[in-house]
Order: sequence, then C-alpha cells, then structure tokens
Amino acid sequence: MFAASLLVLFLVCLVSGRPTAHLRSKMALHERRTSVPGGFKSFGAPDPGTLLDLRFAFVQSDPAGLETALYDVSTPGSKNFRKYLTKAQVEQFVAPKPESVNVVQTWLKDNGIVAQAVTPAGDWISAKISVAKANAMLDADFQQYSHVGSNTSVIRTLSYSIPVNLKGHLDFVHPATTFIAPVAKPPVQYVPQKRPKAQTAPGTAKAKATSSQKQLAPVKLAFIPTECINATTPACLQDIYNIPQTPGTQSANNSLAVASFLGETADPKDLTRFLAEFRPDIDNSTTFAVKSVDGGVDNGPGTGEASLDIQYTVGLATGVPTTFVDVGPRNEDGLGGFLDIIDALLAEDTPPNVLTTSFGFNEADIPPALAQNLCNAYAQLGSRGTSVLFASGDGGVSGAQPQDCQAFEPTFPSTCPFVTSVGGTVEFLPEIAAPFSSGGFSNIFPRPTYQNAAVDTYLQTLGNIDFKLFNKTGRAFPDVSMQAVNFQVNIRGTVQNVSGTSAASPSFASLVALLNDRQLAQGEAPLGFLNPFLYSLGPGILNDITQGSNPGCGTEGFPAEVGWDPVTGLGTPDFINLFGLILASKQR
Repeated sequence: MFAASLLVLFLVCLVSGRPTAHLRSKMALHERRTSVPGGFKSFGAPDPGTLLDLRFAFVQSDPAGLETALYDVSTPGSKNFRKYLTKAQVEQFVAPKPESVNVVQTWLKDNGIVAQAVTPAGDWISAKISVAKANAMLDADFQQYSHVGSNTSVIRTLSYSIPVNLKGHLDFVHPATTFIAPVAKPPVQYVPQKRPKAQTAPGTAKAKATSSQKQLAPVKLAFIPTECINATTPACLQDIYNIPQTPGTQSANNSLAVASFLGETADPKDLTRFLAEFRPDIDNSTTFAVKSVDGGVDNGPGTGEASLDIQYTVGLATGVPTTFVDVGPRNEDGLGGFLDIIDALLAEDTPPNVLTTSFGFNEADIPPALAQNLCNAYAQLGSRGTSVLFASGDGGVSGAQPQDCQAFEPTFPSTCPFVTSVGGTVEFLPEIAAPFSSGGFSNIFPRPTYQNAAVDTYLQTLGNIDFKLFNKTGRAFPDVSMQAVNFQVNIRGTVQNVSGTSAASPSFASLVALLNDRQLAQGEAPLGFLNPFLYSLGPGILNDITQGSNPGCGTEGFPAEVGWDPVTGLGTPDFINLFGLILASKQR
C-alpha cells in the first residue's frame, strides 16, 4: 500500500511538473519581490508548456581583479596607464571557475536542460525552458503580467529558489524577477527661463557666482553665431566647444559606435540631406556601417532618436568611421538587448574606441545583482580601451523621464561607476544646467574613489537641503555635460527640433572620438575609460556650469555649483584644453 501511494504521488508530481520535498535537492530562496511592481497586473498562470528564454549568470571568478585592472589602465600616473588588456586577459577575470560550471551544468542536465554559453567568457548560459519545468526546478510561480500603460505582457515570478549547493556558483537567473516598464522616449520640451543675461564681450562667458560660490576666471569660447540661440547644429557645437572641422586621419584604427534599441532606424538618405544642409564642407555621401544584434535590421524610414544619434556622430566626428548597432526584438525584459550588445562587442577582437547610448532605465527597476553584472561588462570594455558613454536621462531628479516620486530616482546605466554619464546644458554665454538633466546618487553602487574630492566639496556646499531624499554615499552622476536642446535633425526629409541628454551623449562621444584620432596619429592609445582622467583635471579645463538646477519630486532638485554638481557633472568640454591635458598626462 505504501509503495502504491508513493507511486501515485510521483505520478501526480510528474504531471504537475513540481517535485515533492522528498524528490528534490534542498532549496534556498535566492531572489524575491514582496509585491508586483507598479504598472504591472497579473493575469494568472500561463500555459505550462510556454517556453521561457532563461539566462543563468555564473558567479564571476575575479570581478575585484577586473576593477583593479580597469583603474590601473585608466588612472594618470599608473605605470600601466592606457596599456589596455587583451580580450583573453579580460575574460580571465569574469570566466566562472570550473567547479561552478560543473555544478550548475550538472543541475541543469539532471533536469533535462541543455544550456549554451552566450558570452565570450562563458559567464552567462541560456536555455529555453517550459513554464512547468521552470516552476519545478526553481520552486517558482511564473505568472502572466501585463504592463497597463503599454499593453505589453511578460511572464515573471515574484520569487525563486535554487539548490543550496549552487550558492556561490550561480549568481542569478534572468529575467525571472525582473519587471521593467517598456521604455518610452517622449520628446523633451524646453522652455527658456526668463533671467537677466550676463553682460559679456563676444567670445567670453563669465560664470555668475552665488553667495556660496567663488568667482571663476573667464572661460574662453569661440565666437558663437546668434542663430545658435534657437537652433543647435554641428557648426554651433564646433564653435561652442572648439571642436575641429578638419577630418580625422586615422580611419583604419579609429571607430565610434552608436547603440540603438526599440526598433529605431537611421535612414542614410536623411543623413545625406542633413550633411548637405549642416556640414556642406564634407562629402554628403558619407555614411555609416550597420551592425545587427539579436536580428536588428536598420530598415525603413528614419526615427527621431536614431536620426539624432547618427547625424550628430557622423556630422561632428568628422572622418571617424561610425557604426550603428541595431539591437533587435530580443528585448522583452527591457535589459536583454543591453546585455547582448555588450556581449557582441566584447566578442570582437577590436571593439569600438567609443560607444554612446541614449537609452536607459530607472535604477530602482533593475535587480542589484543584474545591475552589477552589466556594470562589470562595461568594465570589460573599458579595460580593453573603449570609452563607454550614456545619456544621464531627462527627468531631473525624478529619473529617466519625469514622474511622481517620493525620493530622488537615479538612472541606470548612468550610475555604473565604469561608464561616463553625460548630462545636459542649455543656452551659452553662459551655459546653464538643463532643467531636465537627470543627476543624483546611486542606491546600488558606492561612490568610486575618483569622485571623492569633487563630490565631498559639493555636499559640503549643499548642506542639508533634501538630504533625506538621496543616498550621499552612492556613485554620483552625471560626470560631464553638453548642449542638449534644439538640435536640428533631419527626420524623413524634414528638419525637426530634438532635445534631451540623448543629444548630449553622442555629441560628447564625437568629441572623444576626435581626441582619439589625434592620439592615434601620434602613436598613442585611445582614451579608454574617461572618468579617472577627467576627475584628475584641475579647475578651468572644463567649462564649469554654475547656474540652473534639475527639479523633480516636488523639489527644486540639485543646484549647479562651482565644481562638480549632480546636474552637469564636471562641466562641458573644450577640445583644445582637453587635448593639451591629454598631452600633459603622458608625462605624469
């Protein structure tokens, strides 16, 4: 009778897909959400046979060693400054230990799962698993959820467990508990503030000091045409930031990549029209390469974000080969494409010298383990000599986009300490902080040491203003800034105004690409991870922005101040000054 009962129990479990405690390894809760995130609603259990595309992240072998190596090649004064690592050297830091691979793969095999490596170092593996099987092997309860605002649906669980013997070997399963609202990029509306203009002679801009600020020396600028007041063009950016018009000469070794998501397309015909109107000094047949990730196809009429990014990289980084990296639809979890594009670039023997991305998320939507893992991927690129730049976001202190909030919302990947976050400015003579420029302090990543002096100075100036609304000890962002309003972009044959930090990031990336061109022409390495170098600069090298703030969450946000601030970072660039400091850094 007992044997028969046990057989019945086994058959019931087999049908349900869920083993009993007698028949499975001891499990331990691994990730858990206490509630369904706002904006999502459960619609019950999906068909048990529905296949989930699950990824399993191994615990990396030496992430601390990777971070040390990144700073070693990125910090002025280091004996290995700009002596970048090879692909194989970087992979040694993140490749899982053999025992981790063995124990995880054995567990998957015992469950009838065959997983394939999806990263160059093998630290991620992927497999298609039915809902019933995933529920059984992860002690989970996958449900169908719909995002109310967009009518998109995902299959997620609020918690899952793993066998105790996998602890220390399996970092996490993705996208099991990851709920990310579909990204929307509404156009940024900027209304110029009514304020008295500073009286300055043409060609100079003098910072207006507040009671808590010291008077700065004048910042020298080129003469700025009056038409740049209402319309930003490549010529305006060249004048404001002393960016050279002469073409680069190192096309064989230099490269600039633009990351694109959500079906955005860049039409070469729009680029031709843009160059004919705004860069008539260069061949308007100049175009860009396209790299496909996850089946992305740059095909069809131009869209706003892609057109902006391509036209202000090709049109500003004169003569630098530019690649549009089109990430396809494997982005149902909001972050899938972000993982895949970095894996694709890391798989290349020679990744791009500069990568710019104008998309991002609210940090609160990203599980900390996943955020750290993706941040480590950016560290891998930086260790190999790539400058990784992200737009900081357009919601002020409320996050990637304006929203109701009870506390300041940092954005990701801008809060990753291994990327350069780019905020926005408006106007000139003097420039002021764009009120939409996202900035603040991470709730996941601690402040990196390269920021300590600059951020401590700002916090002392700020005092106790809104101090309960943000994490003073977190990684601070943005790092730099650039003009971010009224960019003239040709979209489907019509010139339109586009604004946002998504205009600032490709512009700053273009300036970096031109600096790299001069580096390479002298037989030097590209600039790589920028932040340790930028934060080591003395005053007066970047154009310090001391006016404006980034309101949100019912507050005025952070005020721009002398030195670094969480609206405009260290300030806006001057190509001539930066190149001089790059030359000087070789002597350190």
